[in-house]
Amino acid sequence: MSDAEVTVDPADLAAFWDLARVKAKLNRFEVYTGANAAASLMPPAWAFGAGPDQADRLLDLVLAGTKTATAGALWDYEVAGEEVATVGDLAILLDGAARPRALIRTTGVEIVAFEDVTAAHAYAEGEDDRSLESWRRIHEEFFTTVAEHDRGFDRRMPVVCERFEVLYPTPRNA
Repeated sequence: MSDAEVTVDPADLAAFWDLARVKAKLNRFEVYTGANAAASLMPPAWAFGAGPDQADRLLDLVLAGTKTATAGALWDYEVAGEEVATVGDLAILLDGAARPRALIRTTGVEIVAFEDVTAAHAYAEGEDDRSLESWRRIHEEFFTTVAEHDRGFDRRMPVVCERFEVLYPTPRNA
């Protein structure tokens, strides 16, 4: 889900996508079968968090291999009219300056109540000390202060827990 609002340079995004789909081997059979949808259609591009600093911090965790999951309030998806990711979906992660930095693929999606998010998911998100307690503290604050919906915070609110793998990363200084 797109949390941080950023403006992307279309040329930078297109150049990243051209390279990433080759590096991730999404187009390896094009010579024999023609272009496939995964290699042809540019995936959505978005940044984690609420603002450039948080986007950079969370992206650094992804590039280090620490962050392999994310979570969003289902109510925010509904208000924004966004579809929940499905297994196999691709996305381009942006840094805080709206530069494309990683191509990821969704490997799992589960919708659970906030209070039912697991310690394993909290650990995979890679934030703070990676404990469920810190995950709950951080996400209750985030879901309260950055919410796009007007339902407030509820421990039973549905949360989209998404797992992903990095198919193509770029270094932070690239």
